[in-house]
Amino acid sequence: MESITNVMEYEILAKEKLPKMIYDYYASGAEDQWTLQENRNAFSRILFRPRILIDVTNIDTTTSVLGFKVSMPIMVAPTAMQKMAHPEGEYATARATSAAGTIMTLSSWATSSVEEVASTGLGIRFFQLYVLKDRNIVRQLVKRAEKASFKAIVLTVDTPRLGRREADIKNRFVLPPHLTLKNFEGLDLGKIDKTDDSGLASYVAGQVDRSLSWKDVKWLQTITHLPILLKGVLTAEDARLAVEAGAAGIIVSNHGARQLDYAPATIMALEEVVKAVQGRIPVFLDGGIRRGTDVFKALALGASGVFIGRPVVFSLAVDGEAGVRKVLQMLHDEFELTMALSGCRSIKEITRSHITTPWDTPRITPRL
Repeated sequence: MESITNVMEYEILAKEKLPKMIYDYYASGAEDQWTLQENRNAFSRILFRPRILIDVTNIDTTTSVLGFKVSMPIMVAPTAMQKMAHPEGEYATARATSAAGTIMTLSSWATSSVEEVASTGLGIRFFQLYVLKDRNIVRQLVKRAEKASFKAIVLTVDTPRLGRREADIKNRFVLPPHLTLKNFEGLDLGKIDKTDDSGLASYVAGQVDRSLSWKDVKWLQTITHLPILLKGVLTAEDARLAVEAGAAGIIVSNHGARQLDYAPATIMALEEVVKAVQGRIPVFLDGGIRRGTDVFKALALGASGVFIGRPVVFSLAVDGEAGVRKVLQMLHDEFELTMALSGCRSIKEITRSHITTPWDTPRITPRL
């Protein structure tokens, strides 16, 4: 795969390689897919204000996430059912992420269990959680994640119901018969059956608790000592409530544009959330990251780091563990180059003044 020079090329190759139902499941968004396009397009409206004549001989991309040192502020988002993309699935992603020195988030709906992912060796891993109607199962999942040395719980808060993903409805999406949702094996929850529309939508309707509210964030803190990140926050109001509820951090996310269409691009919602938390907890971003320049823009707007989803599953589909390693390496290298060309030698040197956005007030240039 030597000829691949950027992250987007993996999606083109994955589309050729994967069955249509599986590619569409990973690639598509909700309804008109406006937000899906906007997650990418919004980055192109943010421009750089590079600083020059700064010694950039040494660039340090390392940072800290919830106290854990990582090689770069680029982490792996939770994406479901990775064995649909490649036989090694989450195992390959876990090994590649550890090798890159960064954090993997394992989906509740993974095709490998928390124990299996832990068996791949050392690594900093978070566990993404959907709160199910049966709270005993939630309690079990959290305890298993703790026992498997996962370091945080990422609570998805934007999915009381599944968004209308029309590609999945057309394809009558179903988990291939040789695969199961491994974290739910033995709990009578591991199967996504064929239905007249999306099998996943029917599964979610049956299992996920629509009554989830702020009191459940508090409840979760009573059953685990792990820090809890809230994934799916898009507004200042909810950011402030997240701080009050004791969240350890926020992931600004629109679920890869798979839930509510015409929600804003995450990069457009980011600054509002950052301002609302006033530095009390870290804010991360996922959605639309395809370039190192995107990572820099998110950090300039106040993010402590970003998570990538689709680039992982598409590179996994094309070239397994080596593909995921290459995606993480390419994003690292592009990000490091962006830092150098912007005059930033460390993460803390990246500031709001390094970018300009459509909503900025015009700058008054002082006369010399």
